[in-house]
Amino acid sequence: MALLQISEPGLSAAPHQHRLAIGIDLGTTNSLVASVISGTSSVIRDDGGRALLPSVVRYLTNGETVIGHAALAQQSSDALNTIASAKRLMGRGLADLSLVQQQIPYQLVDTPGMVQISTAAGVKTPVEVAAEILKALRSRAEAAMGGELTGAVITVPAYFDDAQRQATKDAARLAGLNVLRLLNEPTAAAVAYGLDNAAEGTYAVYDLGGGTFDISILKTLAGHI
Repeated sequence: MALLQISEPGLSAAPHQHRLAIGIDLGTTNSLVASVISGTSSVIRDDGGRALLPSVVRYLTNGETVIGHAALAQQSSDALNTIASAKRLMGRGLADLSLVQQQIPYQLVDTPGMVQISTAAGVKTPVEVAAEILKALRSRAEAAMGGELTGAVITVPAYFDDAQRQATKDAARLAGLNVLRLLNEPTAAAVAYGLDNAAEGTYAVYDLGGGTFDISILKTLAGHI
């Protein structure tokens, strides 16, 4: 979303300072970035015209990382070092991940607090993995919008607890993003469809995601969610 600057009458000739902000959907399977450009909300695409960025990071032995489509293409050949679904690990300890652990090919390390991940580039936290994805989205947005970002609104699942929300904020800061707000995914969907301006009522919002499928019930009161 673009942040607008309003000038006093008679000062319109002065150059305006354009401040830029974005919205990010940091997903389990795919992520994307969007903003309001020329008055219209638009998803920002990569150089290949693709809107979605696979939420996958591959760590190489030389310390470099491969992110997104290129990492996804190597997932089957280098499963131990290609980290997908890191969002499920955010803010979680090993004891919380008994079911998830059976579904992922890479190795988890049991550490106090949040679980970590063993890779060819060393042990990484889910926060560090998420930060690599957010860095890629930040770079895409800055290249498309032609300037440095003021901040970002990031959506999170409504069921995220304080530890998971804090881990998301930490990942954003590590990626060089100022978090303007964390917004629950069903609330973001409701706002996008204008329910904040609709008549009072109760609405069911389904989130058919790549990693989870959940439903939230939202009640609007006098234009507020």
